[in-house]
Amino acid sequence: MQTHFTEKQLQDPANQRSNEILRNCVHCGFCTATCPTYQVLGDELDSPRGRIYLIKDMLENERVPDEKTVKHIDRCLSCLACMTTCPSGVHYTHLVDHAREYIEKKYKRPITDRALRWVLSRILPYPMRFRWALIGAKLGRPFRFLMPDARLRAMLDMAPKHIPPVSRNDDPQSFQPTGDRKKRVALMTGCAQKALNTDINDATIRLLTRLGCEVVIAEGAGCCGALTHHMGKSKESHASAAANIRAWVREMDDKGLDAIVINTSGCGTTVKDYTHMFRNDALAQDAERVSRIAMDVSELLTQLDLPECDAKPISVAYHAACSLQHGQKIKSFPKELLQTAGFTVLEPADSHLCCGSAGTYNLMQPVISAKLKDRKVRTLEATKPDVIAAGNIGCMMQIGSGTEVPVVHTIELLDWATGGPMPRKLHAGSAAAASVPMLR
Repeated sequence: MQTHFTEKQLQDPANQRSNEILRNCVHCGFCTATCPTYQVLGDELDSPRGRIYLIKDMLENERVPDEKTVKHIDRCLSCLACMTTCPSGVHYTHLVDHAREYIEKKYKRPITDRALRWVLSRILPYPMRFRWALIGAKLGRPFRFLMPDARLRAMLDMAPKHIPPVSRNDDPQSFQPTGDRKKRVALMTGCAQKALNTDINDATIRLLTRLGCEVVIAEGAGCCGALTHHMGKSKESHASAAANIRAWVREMDDKGLDAIVINTSGCGTTVKDYTHMFRNDALAQDAERVSRIAMDVSELLTQLDLPECDAKPISVAYHAACSLQHGQKIKSFPKELLQTAGFTVLEPADSHLCCGSAGTYNLMQPVISAKLKDRKVRTLEATKPDVIAAGNIGCMMQIGSGTEVPVVHTIELLDWATGGPMPRKLHAGSAAAASVPMLR
């Protein structure tokens, strides 16, 4: 694609990077075949190719974003299926992230939009605030019919029926391996996941220590920054990311780390991109050190000796989170691990398509998100599974809200197969019977 940025514009590193990306695009349209929003809406401007044209025009002409451009950029899931499909290597994610940051600075949204985005950015990355919000949503759910905005109704629907107890395993500390130590790793405990489902981190710690890892919860680490990053709020996202970088580098410089392990694939995609986010920052070198050893938990498990288990009469429909298969290019590891653990693994049709969760997308674009969820649930249920497994908390919540089939994290099944407890979701009624303390 021919571009027309001026020399002055290209002095801006963000414009320089976007110019490189735009020049790689050859207008082939392969991306339209795998773009979920294009398939649902049928509008060229709701395809990656269409959005690329809008972004190019906006950035080159330095114009104030108009409502039309913002609407189509906002509708992008950032599922990155287009990057998997693209034969020219167009790094769409850096381009759309730049566009969102530009829009955040230049465009004045309607006050309802500004208020909603402000609330989400001030609640979701903070587990305690999010926990309070979930309690409020549960109390407000009976009055859902009074909410005039579909986005507000989606926020009420997000709250799980049972809010899990706080896990003290998420506090800064170190867990020693049960046998000889093979690796020392830092576990990213995340933000929203700690409020929505504490079983995932607990299962991860049990499994990794069982397989010979010392697992460290680093002091000062928290939200990866993805939620605000994809809203274009770069100041907030970089602050969260910088806190993580400093926390993990302290551990690396103290007793050393073999890996930074992430069990929420949306976070993993962002942490692995810290090198790009901080390329022009004083933290550039430390950010590169962090990104270099960041890995999804399934990547780490392929380096450890996961025992081969007896076959189990349990069929698992595996949902491939977009951030894992497209963002991190990890496609086979989780399925292979589940098979090693003795489960029968089923793969749904169109497994490359997004479930519609996409961070805050299900809250900001509930109508489109619901259509994508319904399609994903249909394809998963068509495999007639006993359980659905995924590697991302957002996907788990999204799919779980549309099916009666239990939805668990892949790591919960692997932990169970190798000596851990049965996943809570597979215990009929156990969650309802639990006594749940709400606060630390």
